[in-house]
Amino acid sequence: MARLLLFATARDAAGTTRDAFDVATLGELMTAARDRYGAPFARVLPGCRVWVNGEDVADDRPLAVGDEVAVIPPVAGG
Repeated sequence: MARLLLFATARDAAGTTRDAFDVATLGELMTAARDRYGAPFARVLPGCRVWVNGEDVADDRPLAVGDEVAVIPPVAGG
């Protein structure tokens, strides 16, 4: 299973900081996450970066057991 890690507004929208999904690709994981967490989560996603094991990858990237998928919303600082 791949581990999904959620941060900031993505975490708030999903109501959790982490979850696990048994899927084949990053795209399948993101579809399953939208289905599981609903509209509030889906609204946050377009502004987020999604990384697998610290790398920015395409939706068709295969996932392996233990892969970490991080959903990272934009962060402002000052």
